[in-house]
Amino acid sequence: MDWGSLAGLLLAFSGVIFGQMLEGGNVSALIQPAAFVIVVIGTLGAVLLQTRLSSFLRGIRMVRLVFSPPKDNRQAMARDIYIWSATARREGFLKLEPYMDAATDAFVIKGLRLVIDGFEPGKIREILECDISAYEMLERQAIKIWEAAGGYSPTIGILGAVLGLIHVMENLSEPSKLGSGIAVAFVATIYGVGLANLFFLPIGHKLKTLLGDEVRRREMLTEVFSDIATGDNARVIDERIEGYLK
Repeated sequence: MDWGSLAGLLLAFSGVIFGQMLEGGNVSALIQPAAFVIVVIGTLGAVLLQTRLSSFLRGIRMVRLVFSPPKDNRQAMARDIYIWSATARREGFLKLEPYMDAATDAFVIKGLRLVIDGFEPGKIREILECDISAYEMLERQAIKIWEAAGGYSPTIGILGAVLGLIHVMENLSEPSKLGSGIAVAFVATIYGVGLANLFFLPIGHKLKTLLGDEVRRREMLTEVFSDIATGDNARVIDERIEGYLK
């Protein structure tokens, strides 16, 4: 669990709520189902309209990575890389098969298989770089739904405000209904701007950071598999990847 992300989310929304209380306002005034429906459902609809369903669903599932990111296994990976390179140089590429069978990472399995099959270093790099590009493209398309939501949400909040004011104008002759209409108008704007800047955009930026880390890891492994296929010394490979592991 990434407690920093969870604390940041709670702190952001708590700031809005406590600010409302310090101004003497009632927290219940921020609870407007009509404004919530307009902003949230409207934003989801707009995002879904511009996005493939597969990318939309993928982006929704990626939210868990914000609060439960992949574990940092760089040191364990460094040990595995040293073992792979030393084994390949000392005993031959075929001796890497047990490590390939034991691996759970699809990218590692593919890289080891290419080395075992005797592909040339340049061809290994080419194949794995294509794999990385395809992976990054799919992930970025999914992450864009959060950036798109952050862009649409404030505008739809304004739309909710206009709808609330229309409701107010329709009921000028009934003062008892004016308060609820004005509340929906202003709260819709709060929902739109608040969700964009406290939820949608931060999630998008966090996912982009995690994607960058994963792409960097795969690029490092691409260099490793290419170097192993070249027959470089395990110590040389270890020194070469040290910068990636910092």
